[in-house]
Amino acid sequence: MELPIKYNWLNKENAPRMLVEALRHYGILEHVGKGSNPNITQWAKEVGVSGWYTDDDIPWCGLFTGVVAKRAGYPFSAGKLLAAREWMNWGTPVTKGREMLWDILVFQRPGGGHVGFYVGENKDNFLVYGGNQSNAVGFAWIAKSRLLGSRRPVYKIGEPDNVRKINLTFEGNLSTNEV
Repeated sequence: MELPIKYNWLNKENAPRMLVEALRHYGILEHVGKGSNPNITQWAKEVGVSGWYTDDDIPWCGLFTGVVAKRAGYPFSAGKLLAAREWMNWGTPVTKGREMLWDILVFQRPGGGHVGFYVGENKDNFLVYGGNQSNAVGFAWIAKSRLLGSRRPVYKIGEPDNVRKINLTFEGNLSTNEV
């Protein structure tokens, strides 16, 4: 599925590798109710958690982040993969206010946490790309006040030139509980 026109600029970004990999999955939907999307359950097999990740009704934002990291060549702990807040222990910490393109953002939400990738921001909110956002891989605006922390990959060859802060105009709805 193609990105919405307002986000087509992301297709011109050729790095970081995690961004390029993640964008390939835009629009993948969970099967609400009986049955699971075979793409999502395949991700669980790929990262070694299919024994206990058996249905896409289980929160899968961490699973999406993990499969993207794995395919881009970055290590992670599969055993704690699904726990969004465990991503606070991955990569290197980012000082609040210094988040940039494709940093991993970890948020609090009712009943747990949420993890996704930085796409941009305005004064009060982040635009986040991730899995299990309205039951799909996609974009969501999330309040900065919910941010628990940010992490940046340890880039193998050096930080790509296009890793930068991106200021955007708020459009759409503010997410309050990503599921």
